[in-house]
Amino acid sequence: MKEISKSVEGIENEAKKILEEAKANANEILLKAREEAKEIISTQMPMDSVETECQEIVRRANVEAAKKNKETVHKASEIKAHADKKIDETVKYIVGIVIGRG
Repeated sequence: MKEISKSVEGIENEAKKILEEAKANANEILLKAREEAKEIISTQMPMDSVETECQEIVRRANVEAAKKNKETVHKASEIKAHADKKIDETVKYIVGIVIGRG
């Protein structure tokens, strides 16, 4: 039973790690977008053009971050579903042994 608990705990830790990586990736994308925006602002361009370009960069970064976050949440839910299935299979196996079917 402890092995099952450790297995589930390991899967949960892996899912948490994946979510943390996704958040870090999203933050990195936004940081790069801000850096690009600052670089654009520092050049000699008309302000309207700079503002438009900055908004587009930030918009693209937000879209990319949302996409990566959605993918990561999906992957984490798949891991959890797999863990739930493994737990169910293990419980059925143990019950079978207890009631004399195994």
